[in-house]
Amino acid sequence: MVASRPGSPYTGGRPSSANSVHTKVEEDLHEFAGIDYDKVTIMRNPSVAVLYEQALSFEQGTVISSAGALCAYSGKKTGRSPKDKRIVEEETSKKDIWWGPVNTPISEKVFLINRERAIDYLNTRPRLYVFDGYAGWDPKYRIKVRVVASRAYHLLFMRNMLIRPTEQELEDFGTPDFTIFNAGEFPANRYTTGMTSTTSVSVNFKRSEMVILGSEYAGEMKKGIFTVMHYLMPKAGVLSLHSSANEGPAGDVSLFFGLSGTGKTTLSADPKRMLIGDDEHCWSDDGVFNIEGGCYAKCIDLSGEKEPDIFNAIKFGAILENVVLDEETREVDYSDDFLTENTRCAYPIYHIPNAKIPCVGGHPKNIILLTCDAFGVLPPVSKLTAEQAMYHFISGYTTKVPGTEDGIVEPQATFSACFGAPFLVLHPQHYATMLAEKMSAHKADAWLINTGWIGGSAATSKRCPLKYTRAILDSIHNGELAKAEFENLDIFNLKVPKAVANVPAELLNPKTAWNGTDAEFDASLRNVGQMFVENFKTYVSGSNEATLNAGPQL
Repeated sequence: MVASRPGSPYTGGRPSSANSVHTKVEEDLHEFAGIDYDKVTIMRNPSVAVLYEQALSFEQGTVISSAGALCAYSGKKTGRSPKDKRIVEEETSKKDIWWGPVNTPISEKVFLINRERAIDYLNTRPRLYVFDGYAGWDPKYRIKVRVVASRAYHLLFMRNMLIRPTEQELEDFGTPDFTIFNAGEFPANRYTTGMTSTTSVSVNFKRSEMVILGSEYAGEMKKGIFTVMHYLMPKAGVLSLHSSANEGPAGDVSLFFGLSGTGKTTLSADPKRMLIGDDEHCWSDDGVFNIEGGCYAKCIDLSGEKEPDIFNAIKFGAILENVVLDEETREVDYSDDFLTENTRCAYPIYHIPNAKIPCVGGHPKNIILLTCDAFGVLPPVSKLTAEQAMYHFISGYTTKVPGTEDGIVEPQATFSACFGAPFLVLHPQHYATMLAEKMSAHKADAWLINTGWIGGSAATSKRCPLKYTRAILDSIHNGELAKAEFENLDIFNLKVPKAVANVPAELLNPKTAWNGTDAEFDASLRNVGQMFVENFKTYVSGSNEATLNAGPQL
């Protein structure tokens, strides 16, 4: 431990004499990446307080909110840049990768040009921050990740999002399994082959490296590691999932899948159940485990009344991204989207009072696929067969409802394979088959829950009240719903319960809840079915017959 009084030029305990012995991390970075440790101060796994000091001292615009969170700004990029993501085409992985709109190839040579550019930039910085941590709470499957960044904000973000090692684990860390070089403050060269802009996020599975240029948005690192886990875990027989997970008092685990706006975060935060994690999980032969050590929540319109757990987690150690705050009081205005609607907070999972730590659980008893259907034709809850679960998992359906100010009232269907297409590395059927096998082996029930509109489209009816969705979940968790009596919904062939405790019976079947004519309902149902069929054409070549037959029958 290096003692220093505040205000002294403490730089993280690096020996000042040029002849002194360098740390193993400095030696590794020098040998494997060409980082010049005589010019650059390298700070490894600094404390939260030191990272606050560094960010406030050296990163323009960084302030502390009235709640004690560090407010950082990511510059021009306030969200991910999926069009700028590249995967290196090389002999060890190219046969496995699902090439196409999600995974665009670049050559090894171009990757090395970008890597060199990133490292040249990092070598011009007076100080670099290094964080060594883990992805995956199960020691059997976790990977060692090293983050090298020029901004303290980026390091604090990954300190929250990765699993923090103990002092002993840090001492024994050794060589990382994967390294991120984040030179996001410096642009990519647009004239380099295969670059589409000044932003480049590239992953190289052979070298186990990721290089970021031209984007300071911290979420690129989080989702980069998720992409890596989507490649490595299935190879080890472990299913990687874009889902939240919680556990009931009896140890029963539920997995929640859902795209933005479907209620995945809200519904998995249940005071009666322990939170295993909010976004990224793996399902192995031993059960489920969270990939991350923290949570990354949307902040737009956040309030203590609506989301108390998230609101109260924003304190010392948390990072707020791109929020607007009062100049005097430093109170955050969560309704202000002046910089972006994608305002975010990242905090360690132990900031959530009912988090289960370590973040591991048994085999899931219930698989919950969430959708927000703005056409009003899907039931609030239906029970799925294993084949239907695969079909709806690969489809990843929800709808976007346009704002009223632009005059568009028709909802737009959105599909994202496996509820996380931008992070998939293998063909979606690969993950879906693993899901069906695991469901069958562990007798898990699958449910499709619609948190969207009932009785008509978004233009003419209301969303299913949250209290009813929660009552449906309670009925799933206490085992009552699995024993219910069901009726069939045409076209989709969904099993719809006739009764659910504390939910009005007339809301359960979308056809009886419909406030127009039967003919209008049938036309709308057929229309949505057609959208599913059209979307699924992309996946037909790699899908099996059982999955294909489980879709809408028109």
